[in-house]
Amino acid sequence: MTVLVITGTGTEVGKTVATAALAAAALAAGRSVAVLKAAQTGVRPDEPGDAAEVARLAGAVTAAEVARYPEPLAPATAARRAGREPVRPREVAEAAAKLATEHDLVLVEGAGGLLVRFDAAGGTLADAARLLAAPVLVVASAGLGTLNTTELTARELRSRGLDLTGIVIGSWPDAPDLASRCNLADLPDVSAAPLLGALPAGAGRLAPADFRTRAPGWLAPRLDGTWDAEAFRTREAP
Repeated sequence: MTVLVITGTGTEVGKTVATAALAAAALAAGRSVAVLKAAQTGVRPDEPGDAAEVARLAGAVTAAEVARYPEPLAPATAARRAGREPVRPREVAEAAAKLATEHDLVLVEGAGGLLVRFDAAGGTLADAARLLAAPVLVVASAGLGTLNTTELTARELRSRGLDLTGIVIGSWPDAPDLASRCNLADLPDVSAAPLLGALPAGAGRLAPADFRTRAPGWLAPRLDGTWDAEAFRTREAP
């Protein structure tokens, strides 16, 4: 795949750290990588955003943003309140397509969930993925409630004719509860997509060198990693 779109089932599910792990694994496999943040909200002009955090953790990636807004809100709302032009799906697709001419892999990270609005017309990350004809990876939480949000996201992707590559758990707890352990089997079932990885809780706090060494072990071979879903499920089975 040249372009991979990364969305979450909501906010704070570990999407940026998962994107960094994808970038680190691809770099370790010898691929050149660009990371594009579709709409960065909640940071000042002089502050590092999510793309910069991916670069800090993963290493030598090209980090880019399409738009940036200061308040931590949905992109359409943040743009309106800032009195700025919103980001539009076509702009995201054009920026990703340009990066794809210069890199082996382009990771396009959304803001929040799949249907968070970019503009007043209702444009979303899903629209950008459709314009790119790019597969989508969903980052989900581990515990109670994740089955509903993951299934809704998977259904929406398929209703739009988009390719759901798989699911990655953005933060696997050190001491998983019963719901989390059962979800290892249930997430692929409700999403009709493979489980392609699980990042340990606190992965983003690792030193970058440790993060880069360990990242391939959190992701399945399809994502340039060595993670074995069946072995992980067996180890964590209730």
